[in-house]
Amino acid sequence: MSIETEADLRGLQHVGRAVALILAEMQAAIRPGLTTAALDAVGEAAMKRRGVRSAPRMTYGFPGSTCISVNDEIVHGVPGPRRLSLGDVVTIDVTAEAGGYVADAARTVIVGTGSELALRLGRSAKDALRAALRAARAGERVSAIGRAVERQARHDGFAVVRELCGHGVGRTIHEDPEVPNFENRWQKDVLTDGLVLAVEPMVTAVPAQAMKLEDGWTIATSNGALAAHEEHTIVIRRGAPLVLTSLSNC
Repeated sequence: MSIETEADLRGLQHVGRAVALILAEMQAAIRPGLTTAALDAVGEAAMKRRGVRSAPRMTYGFPGSTCISVNDEIVHGVPGPRRLSLGDVVTIDVTAEAGGYVADAARTVIVGTGSELALRLGRSAKDALRAALRAARAGERVSAIGRAVERQARHDGFAVVRELCGHGVGRTIHEDPEVPNFENRWQKDVLTDGLVLAVEPMVTAVPAQAMKLEDGWTIATSNGALAAHEEHTIVIRRGAPLVLTSLSNC
């Protein structure tokens, strides 16, 4: 969607602020021994307190309020009995709906002290998201975002997931356009003022294909490579984008 009215902007800011605060609560709860189901319960309780609903559960019947992906799991990890261990690479992904508006964000967290590889991978995903935001300007092609993401990942010695991508968001979870994490020279879409996007670099320690696991939801690397994922919902503008899911805007 694109922002057309002040009501649109207020609605998205409200749900974006909620997503940022829910992510912060979940991150603060992460510790060795905690199950992913218990971590999801933290997110679900935070959603209820803030008056928002789980968009993946509403839209797709996802079996959890949030997605929690661990180590080689890239996205859509299903909460369950798995216990987090020291050094695990954990991505928490919160997509919420309120008043007909949807915002989506993710954050990768290392449980306690991680390996040097895990630390570098996490930093790379964060730096790739920052690079993506610098590239996201009205008048540029959508492909400029992917070019910035892949350039950063390669600079850091890592790879991007090519089968998964960011996307338009705002009224539903997944809207046009697709936002790949590499430069698709065939994609002619142009970023327009007011366009709402979920920008989400997904970075792996070594090149890997994405594969769906037996639970029918979780997508992991085909070779067991560690994965990190960072995401914000943004509004495209002539200058720097408005980041709806940043704590600095709460």
